[in-house]
Amino acid sequence: MNTTIAIAILIVLFFVFIILSFPIAYAIGIAAVIGMMYMKLNLQQVVQLMVKGVFSFSLMAVPFFILAGELMGAGGISDKLIELSDAIVGWMRGGLSMVNIVASMFFGGISGSSAADCASLGTILIPMMVEQGYDDDFSANVTMTSSVQGILIPPSHNMVIYATVAGSVSIGRLFIAGYAPGILLGVALMIYSYYISVKRQYPKGDAFNLKRFLKSFISAFWGLMTVLIVVVGVVAGVFTATESAAIAVVWAIFCGAFIYRRLTFKDFWQVLERALNTLAIVLILISTSAAFSWCLTYLKVPKIIATAILSVTTNKFLILLLMNAIMLIFGTMMDMSCNILLLTPILLPIAQQIGVDPVQFGCIMILNLGIGLVTPPVGSTLFIGSAISKVPIERLGKTLIPFFIVMLVVLAIVTYWPAFTMTLPNIVMPLKAGG
Repeated sequence: MNTTIAIAILIVLFFVFIILSFPIAYAIGIAAVIGMMYMKLNLQQVVQLMVKGVFSFSLMAVPFFILAGELMGAGGISDKLIELSDAIVGWMRGGLSMVNIVASMFFGGISGSSAADCASLGTILIPMMVEQGYDDDFSANVTMTSSVQGILIPPSHNMVIYATVAGSVSIGRLFIAGYAPGILLGVALMIYSYYISVKRQYPKGDAFNLKRFLKSFISAFWGLMTVLIVVVGVVAGVFTATESAAIAVVWAIFCGAFIYRRLTFKDFWQVLERALNTLAIVLILISTSAAFSWCLTYLKVPKIIATAILSVTTNKFLILLLMNAIMLIFGTMMDMSCNILLLTPILLPIAQQIGVDPVQFGCIMILNLGIGLVTPPVGSTLFIGSAISKVPIERLGKTLIPFFIVMLVVLAIVTYWPAFTMTLPNIVMPLKAGG
């Protein structure tokens, strides 16, 4: 067997299938099967590796988090969070854009999904912003880019997937670490949105009213309790991430059905169907990626790439820049879960070799791939924003450029200032001696 040819078969076939518009899970799986056939390996291993890929207790948190996010979205929490956000920042110039960003910060902490955030809040806020005089492309861009906070601010099923692939990474520390980058992204987008709002003379809302704020906070509090249940429970060691996710589902049902009274029995089945559709995609990606990743490891691809990168430069700054470029490029071509599964085994060892903590690298990767969600050609959040706003993707792609710059500045801070990301988890969940 020629190792170079085997690697070429895996990678070239994968990209050929992608170009031919195969579903990514099938592209990965078929490439792995053909690659193993060339390597004359027992094809029973494919099935064993696929089963092993999803046979993880930690991954049980993923379906629960997906279902909890769908339940909270259908249970009326979106409206409550918009009301609370409006009470906090609606008084500013360009108030609705600020409301959009703050609401994404809150809702992202509940849904853990950029797509769910954009779909739930965008259907309400984008038409509302356009009606009040905001440009349609600006309204869509604010909604899409702010939704990336949802994959950083816990709970995030993508963080669970990363922790599972990385191994020996605390989900609790990863959750805590996500707050600083997520909030910084929101603040950076608010600053830019305020600048544009002043420049274009977008309207501002009513003056701040303490009574209205308290009323909105009390109303939204029950939905926000989901975050407390998950994060505080995991950090305090009361229960695991999987147990907290299951409890979040029960709370989401109670909250939507009995407190907000928006979740009906009919809605529940629709929510369950959407959650199962999302879960099916995620799990088949995880299973086929496990086989593909095993092939890459068997052929020592991670070691070859690490050697290649380190032979170019040993400068930590440049290596991080190169890894960021790789993740940004892959983020524009493939789904986020798929990228986490494929890139983590390759890039994490390099990051650890140059002294980057796996938790910090997780935040770098999640933010990096989050930018890919709003980037052509396959950004899922970009397609959702375009569909809701009815603005062509071509126009959104051009007007998104300043927003990309803002997001890249935040990415640079997260990448090159470790203390910014790691201070909070080191205080709240310090590593034990020797761990």
